[in-house]
Parts: sequence; C-alpha cells; structure tokens
Amino acid sequence: MDGSLKFWLLSFALSSLLISSSAQTCGSYSFSNNNLYTYCSDLSRLGSYIHWTHNSNGTLEIAYRHPGFSSDRWIAWAINVNGTGMLGAESLVAYVNSTGPYAYTSSVTSYGTQLAASSLSFAVPQLEAENIDGEMIIYATLELPTTLTTIHQVWQEGPLSGGVPAAHSFTGDNILSMGDLNLLSGETSTESSGTSSRLRRRNIHGVLNAVSWGTLMPIGAMIARYVKVFQAADPAWFYLHVACQSSGYIVGVAGWATGIKLGSESSGVQYSTHRNVGITLFVLGTLQVFALLLRPNKDHKYRLYWNIYHHSIGYAVIILSIFNIFEGFDILDPEEKWKRAYIGILIFLGFFAVMLEIATWFIVIKRKRKSSEKHLHNGNGVNGENGANGYGARSVV
Repeated sequence: MDGSLKFWLLSFALSSLLISSSAQTCGSYSFSNNNLYTYCSDLSRLGSYIHWTHNSNGTLEIAYRHPGFSSDRWIAWAINVNGTGMLGAESLVAYVNSTGPYAYTSSVTSYGTQLAASSLSFAVPQLEAENIDGEMIIYATLELPTTLTTIHQVWQEGPLSGGVPAAHSFTGDNILSMGDLNLLSGETSTESSGTSSRLRRRNIHGVLNAVSWGTLMPIGAMIARYVKVFQAADPAWFYLHVACQSSGYIVGVAGWATGIKLGSESSGVQYSTHRNVGITLFVLGTLQVFALLLRPNKDHKYRLYWNIYHHSIGYAVIILSIFNIFEGFDILDPEEKWKRAYIGILIFLGFFAVMLEIATWFIVIKRKRKSSEKHLHNGNGVNGENGANGYGARSVV
C-alpha cells in the first residue's frame, strides 16, 4: 500500500476515534441502569450534562450528571417554574452521606439557603442518586403541567459543612449556571439575560468604584499636596483639587448606590467587610463635601484644626478605598489582567507621588533657605549701613 495512502487512512481513523470520544460526553453515554433518553445537552458551565425525555402526559424523566464529584461536595439540578434564576427554583439535591448517595427535593427561598428538604409544587414520584467513578448522577421523574414545554433550569454544586450543603461560590461559573431548556425541541440556552444583566451591573459597580474612590481620589489628594507648592499654580491647584474630588465623589456615590442595589437583590448573600467599608467610605466622603462648605479662611483661628480634620479624613478615605477595591476583586473574581491593571495604576501613582515628594521638599527647603538669607541680609544692613561690617559705629570718648 502506498505510504501516503496509509498516512491518510491512519489520520482518518484517529479523527474518527477523537470525534467518537468527544460525542460520548453526552449523546453516546451509557447509563449503568440502561436508561435511554430522547435528548441530552452538554451544559456549558460546571462541566455537567442533562439528559431528558418529555412525555405527552407532562412527565419529565431526567438524568443530571456531574463528573469530577468528591464526597465532600453536593450537586443540584433545579427548575424555576415561575421565574428565572436561583430564587424560587425547585431543586433535586444529591450528596454522599453515611449510607451512600442520597437525593431529596428542596425549594430555594433565599440565597443563604442550606437546601433543607422540602416538597415541591409538582410531584416527584421517582428520585435517586448514583455515584460511579467520581461521577454523581441524579435520576428523577417530574410530573409537570402539560402546557409547560420550556423550563428555566439551574444547576449547581458546592461544599458540605457538618454533613449538610453549605453555600456555593458566588463567582465564576457558579453564578452563570442557568438557562432555558426546550423540552420538545431539545434546544438549550445558558446565561440568561437576567444573569448577564446582574453580572454586568456587578462589573459596572466595580469599575465605577475603582475609577472614583480608587483613582480620582488619590489624584485629587496629590494635586492638593504637590501642585500648590508651585506659586504660579495658585489658586488653580485648589480648583483642580475640588474638581477631581467632586468628580470622584459623584462617580463613587453612583458606584456605592449600585452596590446597595445589588445587595438588596441578594439578601441571603452578604459580604460584610466589603459592605461595611463601602458605607464608611460614603459617610466619610459626604463629610468631606460638607467640610468644604464650612472651610474657614486661612487666618481664622480654627483653620489649623480644619486642616488636620480634612487631611486625616482624606487619607483615611484613600486607604480604605484601595483596601475595599481589592476586597471587590476577591468577590468578583475577574480575569487576572484587571487586577494587574489596577495594581499598575497604583504603582504609577505611587512612583509619581514619591518623585513629587522629593521635588516638593527640594523646592520648600530651597525657598526657606532663600528666605532665611534674605532675612539675615536685611537684618545686618546693606554694605554696612549700620556701621563697619554692619555692627554699628563705635562712639569715641
């Protein structure tokens, strides 16, 4: 046989094997109980699969598979009959307890749920779980209304704590594992518009706060500290400082309000540190705005105390802002490039501040030295006007 022909035959055989291996993830999968299903879908999140058969009488037979399962985790598959998302979903939960794989039903009423066993709005006449070679499978039969042909599905996994399900992660795939399932056509969709909208608002919240509290506020403080040293910049530095800080405050309030709104929509999920620091920043920032309106004149006896207050609150806001932004990074868990980008901004501002600090001290010291020499020169007189060498004339008796 010609060598090139052998090569092409071998390539074709390998390609067929790869395609066959890929297809086995869903359509060619064989269940240990020999169950067969009309449709299946490779779910794009959490590496899971759903198999189902929808009967004309409304019953839905499903098998939900989750590979890579470990005994210290739980899995769940749910449908939301009256809405979208996690709240209101009616779930099938499974994990391994002391007797082996265990499955039960649970209604999700809050984000902080521990998935306690409860009945669903529809009957579940058959429910069991199977754990084979690190793959957990939930088998169930659901009795749904015959008019229900498209459902909103939610699938999830999380840790066990004290032998019961604990809260799952609220970042990455865990907040995107949902979508619509057409029971008749087999079509599926993931990342529903509601989820995408919420994720988009979380990202907007992060960007607004990083730009305002984490960038504009430090720049405004640098303007006040360093630009005012240059006499030619007075009073322009003050207006630049006010404009930068006011812009930062307005954008920051928008970011803060977005965060409050997100928190109200997920009452069962609270990031206490991030939330409390955010509220503190809003209060301190608002106090700074009112302090500007009460700013005394330079020669006022209380101006020193106002300066101490203004500077202390300002630096506290900057430190807390940077801390809270990194708290937000841990919560949002975005791509590493975004965190590196903000770190790069901080390094740039820090380096610029150090250079300006050195230049400022040089200018101030030079200015004081000139002022001191001028004062000494004026005190001694010019060319001995007050006497020889400036010490005054001696009287001769």
